[in-house]
Amino acid sequence: MTDRVAFKRLPERGTHERAVIDAILDEATVCHVGIADVHGPVVIPTLFARDGDSIILHGSPASRLLRTATTQEVCVTVTLVDGLVLARSAFHHSMNYRSVVVFGTPSEITDDAEKAAALDLLVEHLVPGRNPTLRPMHRNELKGTKVLRLPLDTVSAKVRTGGPVDDEEDYELPIWAGVIPIRTTYGTPSTDPLSRVDVPVPAHALAFGQR
Repeated sequence: MTDRVAFKRLPERGTHERAVIDAILDEATVCHVGIADVHGPVVIPTLFARDGDSIILHGSPASRLLRTATTQEVCVTVTLVDGLVLARSAFHHSMNYRSVVVFGTPSEITDDAEKAAALDLLVEHLVPGRNPTLRPMHRNELKGTKVLRLPLDTVSAKVRTGGPVDDEEDYELPIWAGVIPIRTTYGTPSTDPLSRVDVPVPAHALAFGQR
């Protein structure tokens, strides 16, 4: 462990346990990648997937994120918000959340087979069961996508659960306090109106409505 992932504020919420970190990364689909380019700091949201002891990022070779990420340390953050915590004072309002922070310098995946496998992993992470239904990737699609791997060497997680923590005297106030849960839900799949063949909605798409 390095000082970059040492817990200074509210250390009781922090953990370096890989089981906790991996569970958060496996549930999330979007991360934010922070870099510094010639114009200053930039934070960019992007899809990602965990591949064992690393995370996979991808995008256009023209992307300034991917152009500069392999030459410097980046900071990747992932956050899942589980609830709004309403206290008896504005000061003690909070959120229940699970978050991960990763520091490191990504490396580019240049081997075509490894690159294709990483891109398949991204699709599978987003929509489990989707890959077997897709046409094979064209050579120009593979060439036109840059894929990075960031090791989970310098990483930490923070988790907040439970209700509000108010000042002791405020528990006597006639003010409602509690937690409003937040859940991500999925709607009914909508077929692309430009489809030229009649294909039933596949099971892997219908499964989202059952989550």
